[in-house]
Amino acid sequence: MSSDPLTPENRRSPQTSLMSTRRAALFPLPMLVLLVGLASAPLWLARVGLYQYLALEIMIWMLFALGYNLLLGYGGLPSFGHGAFFGIGAYAFGLLELRVWPNLWFDLVGAVLIAALFGAFVALFISHRRGIYYALLTIAFGQVVWFIAIKWHSVTGGEDGLLNIRRLPADLGVVSFDLKSNQALYYFALVLFALIVLALWRLVHSPFGRVLGAIRQNEVRAAFVGYDVWLYKWLAFTISAAVAGVAGALFALAQQSAYPNVMSLHASGFVVMMVLIGGGLVSFWGPVLGALFFILARDLLGTYTETWLLWYGLLFMAMVLWQPEGIAGIWQAWRRGMHRGGETAATAAKAA
Repeated sequence: MSSDPLTPENRRSPQTSLMSTRRAALFPLPMLVLLVGLASAPLWLARVGLYQYLALEIMIWMLFALGYNLLLGYGGLPSFGHGAFFGIGAYAFGLLELRVWPNLWFDLVGAVLIAALFGAFVALFISHRRGIYYALLTIAFGQVVWFIAIKWHSVTGGEDGLLNIRRLPADLGVVSFDLKSNQALYYFALVLFALIVLALWRLVHSPFGRVLGAIRQNEVRAAFVGYDVWLYKWLAFTISAAVAGVAGALFALAQQSAYPNVMSLHASGFVVMMVLIGGGLVSFWGPVLGALFFILARDLLGTYTETWLLWYGLLFMAMVLWQPEGIAGIWQAWRRGMHRGGETAATAAKAA
């Protein structure tokens, strides 16, 4: 086997791989299933006892988790303060609407750019680190942002947050769409979600994504073969922060407010748990499964006990100990077992 970390043998093994070296489909089946399921959700949610806003919240957290997985799953870069960029997107959207110009596109693009700029600034200081030092620095910067949001009352509203954020219409020039209802906002968010998911899918299956995989496998070797590791880590963090900013802006629209609690350390931990329990380390779609599982567990367990997070935490610990590849890993293991079973049966039939 070659010692080059960029060869297919080293970049993907059956047990520990992150991404496939085969040419990725432009619209893979899981993406189509996901988008069709989300598009049809308003038609069947009420029949299964759920409500429209829950689907909107799940989709926003899916988007946040997918962007975060670019760092953790594909780059091996553990950011434990990523809720800061989610919150920055929410606050930036609200402040731009309330104090600059109440225009949906201006406020949305501005929120994304501000979150990306903050992410780029933080990445300047942490991209030369790795492992536990990288993780600790992300916590430090995240806590600084959370503290500012709590204390800067004249701008952020302090612990009360920003209130009275309006759901502005989506003006396309020839036609304008009112987003005041949850269903209208849901489909607006779904369009953005689909575009960003497609962009992330292409990104992780591009040469950029393969270099990130090499950095995760062995950062020193990736640098040795000529890649600017610092630059790739900086870009990955900035892109991930921008996606978090989009999710935060949509969250502010959905709640019509922005609060500092989304920047807290435990809120940042939520997205980490979503990625890990969903299987983001072995599948692009792991964060989708993790976000769906987390939000549904919160609502379903929350109806029975106020200590739902305790039980979810115990489940998370069990998953990490006995099935660290998460839900996606369970599915992949089952498929491999079925494939091996089919090959064994075929071989036995030929022998007979």
